[in-house]
Amino acid sequence: MNLSKFQHVLIRPIMKIVLKIKGNKKYLLTGGLLILAATVGLVSCKKDEGKTAVESPLAKAVANYNFVDLNEKQASGLRVKSVERSSFASQLAAYGSIDFNENSAVQVFTPYQGKIIQTFADVGDFVSKGQPLYTVDSSDLAQAEASLLSAKGVFDQSSATLNRAKDLYQMRSISLKELEQNTADQNAAEASLKAAREGVRLFGKTTVEIQKIENDRKLDAVLVVPSPINGQVVTRSAQPGLLVQPGNSPAPYVVADVVNKWLIINASEEDSTKLHTGQELDVKVPVLPDESFKGRIKIVSSIVDPTTRTVLVRADISDPKRILRSGMYATYLVKGDKVVKGLGVPEDAVVREGDGTMTVWVTEDGRHWVSRAVTLGLKTNGLVQITSGLEEGEKIATTGAIFLSNMLFKNK
Repeated sequence: MNLSKFQHVLIRPIMKIVLKIKGNKKYLLTGGLLILAATVGLVSCKKDEGKTAVESPLAKAVANYNFVDLNEKQASGLRVKSVERSSFASQLAAYGSIDFNENSAVQVFTPYQGKIIQTFADVGDFVSKGQPLYTVDSSDLAQAEASLLSAKGVFDQSSATLNRAKDLYQMRSISLKELEQNTADQNAAEASLKAAREGVRLFGKTTVEIQKIENDRKLDAVLVVPSPINGQVVTRSAQPGLLVQPGNSPAPYVVADVVNKWLIINASEEDSTKLHTGQELDVKVPVLPDESFKGRIKIVSSIVDPTTRTVLVRADISDPKRILRSGMYATYLVKGDKVVKGLGVPEDAVVREGDGTMTVWVTEDGRHWVSRAVTLGLKTNGLVQITSGLEEGEKIATTGAIFLSNMLFKNK
């Protein structure tokens, strides 16, 4: 290609572009560099005509336009930080769901068959251990109390007979054998009375209530069913008049410990190899963004579900505020045991470009900024490990990196 033809084909169009954008000093300089590079290329082509053209260093410099120049006001809005070495722990972030602690969720059945008379708690109520939940009209309790009163009558009669026998024996009116027989009868009656009292006690009657039944000689067939733990009523099927019996589902009440909950995790096969009993978890619930919870892995199943190819993992979580609900979606972060050293930058310093490239903005003077592609590694405490693309001591933009990327996009 001769010089005149080159001038017509390349240099003149470039000059037209330069004249149109002459108000922009940066692009005017870039246009000049393009002309200079083109001229050098032409001379090189004329000198080595017939050989393969080699891209000059100047042409490479012109092609690298991933930079932004800021004025003093713009530069003052950025925060600059030097790249430093930090410690990074391997982490695993994944998902799970909240559930009640089934080891502390109790189905409150009646110990004996009967009809519900009255209920005292509703779903959502917090109850204390021993607090009445419902009462049952129990024929079994009535029978036990009847046996108690019968045993009490026999005991009183045998005690009176024994006292008379002792007086008669002192007067030599009866033999020693008769006295011993009366003593044995009284001991048997006492044993029967103790057994009858325990039989009534099984229905939940206290010592004071049992004593009242004996003194008043009146049956009390109302069976009080209390809460066995401190917790919250999570389900209720009890209604007055409903016939209930032991172990017949559904239970009239279910009371759960809502302070200690479970995190249920269906971990993938790969992730399950990184989890083990005793690992601590940082748990977050999306619907409670201002709250954080601590957990500890309790069980890692040894079975892989053949359908979902997942492994069941269960962790214990403390919820002292009682704000977690069963079924809530949760995320968790597991900290690994190994710690590695590497270059670290704040997460805000890394920008994800439209093509998926991760970049960091680097400067020497705080005014001229260059976009640098980097490779990321581990994340710990707001820092990201940089495995390639940066060197220790380089200055980068922490806050304002997005601003620089937006400026570069507009300039393009």
